Amino acid sequence: MAAKTSDDCDKGFADSYMLLKHEDARFFDLLHVLTSRNMSRRRFVESHAEGEVDESFGHRWLIFISILAQKLLQLMAKPLAFFGICVELLINLIALNGGIFYIIFNFLRGKLVLPDPRSAKYLSCIGNLDVRVKLDGITREDSKYYIALSMMASKASYENAAHIETTVEDHWKMEYVGFFDCWNEYQEKASTQVLIALDKHQNRDTYVVAFRGTEPFNADDWCTDIDISWYGIPGVGRMHGGFMKALGLQKNVGWPKEIERDERLPPLAYYVIRDILRKRLSENENAKFIVTGHSLGGALAILFGTVLFLHEETLLLERLEGIYTFGQPRVGDEAYAMYMKQKLKEHSVRYCRFVYCNDIVPRLPYDDKEMMFKHFGICLFFDWRYQLKVLEEEPNKNYFSLWCVIPMTMNAILELIRSFTIAYQNGPHYKEGWLLFAFRVIGVLIPGLPAHGPQDYLNSTLLGPIEKHLKAD
Repeated sequence: MAAKTSDDCDKGFADSYMLLKHEDARFFDLLHVLTSRNMSRRRFVESHAEGEVDESFGHRWLIFISILAQKLLQLMAKPLAFFGICVELLINLIALNGGIFYIIFNFLRGKLVLPDPRSAKYLSCIGNLDVRVKLDGITREDSKYYIALSMMASKASYENAAHIETTVEDHWKMEYVGFFDCWNEYQEKASTQVLIALDKHQNRDTYVVAFRGTEPFNADDWCTDIDISWYGIPGVGRMHGGFMKALGLQKNVGWPKEIERDERLPPLAYYVIRDILRKRLSENENAKFIVTGHSLGGALAILFGTVLFLHEETLLLERLEGIYTFGQPRVGDEAYAMYMKQKLKEHSVRYCRFVYCNDIVPRLPYDDKEMMFKHFGICLFFDWRYQLKVLEEEPNKNYFSLWCVIPMTMNAILELIRSFTIAYQNGPHYKEGWLLFAFRVIGVLIPGLPAHGPQDYLNSTLLGPIEKHLKAD
């Protein structure tokens, strides 16, 4: 396929790429994608792949869906955000006043509690699905402590800075290093968030770096997820363009090892984390760190490790104890997967990819003849009973299968029933609220959607027999 000229930026840092520019696509252009194999004539598809880009109908259909969805999301961005604000305010209003009926009672008494989105007591929709902030009976001596802490940190990263600071310092008894809103040069806004905390324990200090995942009412996050653009980095492989941009990919230069940036500007995620870790680890020879994230955050966590490998950050790689991702989507092609397997082994970095039951996100983007994306590393797969299987790939790897509709629906029904019994079986720490129950009802109609929530991943780390895998590892 012939390369197209773009006035956006120089792509010399990549040896190949396929970029979708939804803002340049018109309605009839999209229709032509389905009827014409000549993608080089489309203004919204920019490519340089030495004739390797698939122009089959299946691939063109995926391009059509990706661009159409991105255009619809951008069209609905403000209404979606406003709806999300209203939903969150209503949920917090109910929670802060002790229930729906107490809202009227408190109002009549003049004691109505109004939610403040900047308050430590204010929770996001994801936080309201699972309000837990403490680890149930897990101590630092427990072999799965840092895995459970990773999931708890991934969940906490969805909240506001005040809530996160209170959680880290008061509930976890750790040092709050910071919560950062990071810049995406391609979206031209701070749309990537990351939490850093320090767990001090005797002679062992561990930094926890947790990337925020996809926020349900954030159109930019969803556009990042469904954009199937990719860049090919020499010696590494092809990687998901949206995830790279969210981590801090720079226009014209890609991933330079060192940068100069105006401190008055929002930081770039990869560089601000790396610089903090460089400084702190060099000052403390006993300190190590782990990187984690849920959903989109999981993709950013493993890509952070990728760029460390690319830059040969010796100090950081020596101290990188593990990368733990939860509900992580696929991030690269087979060449990238082979590169990462080699580097993880070479530097003795543990990488665990957690997948709960029928969660749809780890099964995207597709791994089939139309797409190039591949998972790699150990998959710790948990069924609806939180029983663990160690696999190379999760079952029903691409989710959309007619053969799996009935089993997935049955699983959703069993999860719904479990909502009533889990607290009796495992204690009050696992009690599920009305919002999560409503979400599980939706799961009967759309199996795999509630399965992506943080509650089942946290339960998997607390109730699942992870110790067996850790001992065998």
